[in-house]
Amino acid sequence: MVRTSSVVPPAQLPKHRGKRRFATLRSTLALVLREMSTRYGRTPGGYIWGILEPLATIIFLSLGFALVLRSPSLGTSFLLFYATGYLPFNLYGTLSGSVASALKFSKPLLQYPAVTWLDAVMARFLLNSLTNLLITALLLTGILLVIGSRSVLDLPVIVLAMALSMVLGLAVGVLNCVLMGLFPMWTVIWGIVTRPLFLASGVIFIYDDLPPQAQQLLWYNPLIHITGLMRTGFYSTYSPAYINLTYVLAISLTLLTMGLLLLRRYHRVILNR
Repeated sequence: MVRTSSVVPPAQLPKHRGKRRFATLRSTLALVLREMSTRYGRTPGGYIWGILEPLATIIFLSLGFALVLRSPSLGTSFLLFYATGYLPFNLYGTLSGSVASALKFSKPLLQYPAVTWLDAVMARFLLNSLTNLLITALLLTGILLVIGSRSVLDLPVIVLAMALSMVLGLAVGVLNCVLMGLFPMWTVIWGIVTRPLFLASGVIFIYDDLPPQAQQLLWYNPLIHITGLMRTGFYSTYSPAYINLTYVLAISLTLLTMGLLLLRRYHRVILNR
């Protein structure tokens, strides 16, 4: 009598899972290339404008405040001081705005089963992150060469500040993608509410210069922690005690989780509007 083995072969992963991951990666890359050609390929100058816009803002801030102040709050260079505050703020603003309009921008392509809402979100996040990181590196390098700074940079701290800005921008963008898609009026409300954000995020001042009442209020703005952290990477003598990275990360991950869950639930409703 022939005995059959009772050992059950180990379960194997379905073969289509690898194909699905490859299709997702291919869809994301295709959306990245599409946005590159749409946003930068059709504009005279292309990526040059991406560098000139933040550079012009930094120069105008530097010239304007140099007329009324003898020196910035940190160091002696207005260019470096405002660059270290504006560039992480600009990264957050660009990411949150681009991710918030991801479904609207890629709506025609999302009609195809191979392209998902997550592909659209990640494509805008990746392209704008890489673009702004490159612009930040070029501008800061150029400014340091122009002013002849010999300060020792703390690169891990600088990278951490930019990474936190990226995560916060993604989180706010994903949540706004849902809210703006379901409630179009939220676009107007958000624009009004966040209009003072430039002044409240430590771009043109440092937290320590504010009166106690303003400090207590603005501490809850995660961006002021990020701009403060960014400046500690350039000014070795600046070590503020108010920075709380756990708070920034907790706010970012909470908003991101809420946004992803809501977007997964309501993305079809938004696309069918």
